[in-house]
Amino acid sequence: MSLRYLPLLCCSLASAANLYATHYSGSVYTLSLEGGDDGYSLSVASDLKTCGPMPSWITLDPESKLLYCSDENGDASSNGSLTSLAIGEDGSLTEAAKTDAAPGGGVNSIIYTGEDGSKYLAIAHYGGSALSTFSLPLDADAEPLQVFHYELTKPGATPQQGASHPHQVILDPSGSFLLSPDLGADQIRVYAIDKSSGSLNDCPSIEFPHGSGPRHGLFEQPEATRFRFQRRAGSQQTLLYTVSEIGGHFKAFDVSHTSDGCLAFRETQSFDPYPGGLPEGATLSGIQSDGTSLYVSIRSDKGFDPNDSMVTLGRSCNGTVAFRDLTSSYGTVPRTFEINEAGDLVAIGNQASSNVAIVKRDPETGKLGDEVASVQVGEPGEVGTAEGLSSLIWGL
Repeated sequence: MSLRYLPLLCCSLASAANLYATHYSGSVYTLSLEGGDDGYSLSVASDLKTCGPMPSWITLDPESKLLYCSDENGDASSNGSLTSLAIGEDGSLTEAAKTDAAPGGGVNSIIYTGEDGSKYLAIAHYGGSALSTFSLPLDADAEPLQVFHYELTKPGATPQQGASHPHQVILDPSGSFLLSPDLGADQIRVYAIDKSSGSLNDCPSIEFPHGSGPRHGLFEQPEATRFRFQRRAGSQQTLLYTVSEIGGHFKAFDVSHTSDGCLAFRETQSFDPYPGGLPEGATLSGIQSDGTSLYVSIRSDKGFDPNDSMVTLGRSCNGTVAFRDLTSSYGTVPRTFEINEAGDLVAIGNQASSNVAIVKRDPETGKLGDEVASVQVGEPGEVGTAEGLSSLIWGL
């Protein structure tokens, strides 16, 4: 067993943990998970009407004990909001600051750092066709540090691609580059971070085939990897893994630095990560990793009817990824999920059924097991609409 898990596993034998979830109806929820090896229970501890009409995503700053909540309300012609929420000793939330100066349609955010401990938040705005950044901590009525507005350079392949739709922001392992998959534009936009100011500078994008619709991705740095080509012995490999919502493909890229201060991406894999091919109407959604296992949530496949699925992928020592397992999401339309710090539990947020399922995970093998707890959070939503549970994270 990996030593990093030992203290946490010992604590998890009988412990409590908080989770936070957003619901498109306009509330942010504090959830309480209690128990251990003898059984778990999950309950709604409190809820707060906040974060605009359509709370869509929460990002945790553990040092400041703040949550940053994006509002998906609005589009390219109107604003949404950004709210900071203070976490109390009992896990409850209070509104700390709010600005209505954010572009509309915020769906994902990430914290990045500059010099002297300065912090910034980058937000992907799906409906707003934009990416924005804010200085942290958030002040009331704060203006964005930067806003990038995007327009398509060619017609989209599907109705979903009628406009630019940034869906996520990703920080590279060095903390020096920020990426944003654009589902509408069939590209991942790449920026270099100016550490002195927190500003983002353009780098060449990663271009995807027409009609791919890249949605989410993550960086990995496999340990103890040996390289045969174009690398010095002992150098650290960096990989980018992505999932495309429309094209249904998983892609892997080998990442390197260029002489002009940007990143280069060489595609190494592209495949459908679902056994026998994705069923009609099913789409890839989120992607997470821990150790040598990667996980992709599958929306609307009804692989465990009426529930949807989670795909487990295994990564070899050279970074190559292959299908390993298909398990239940224990709900419908798994939009968001996250592995706890101990690596022994996965929280799955199912949007349409609007439930949070806690699933056992083997930290050694990465295998997902049975559901050990579940709770209804707000009202269920209709599949294919912006209703129901919108995001979920583990708390402090």
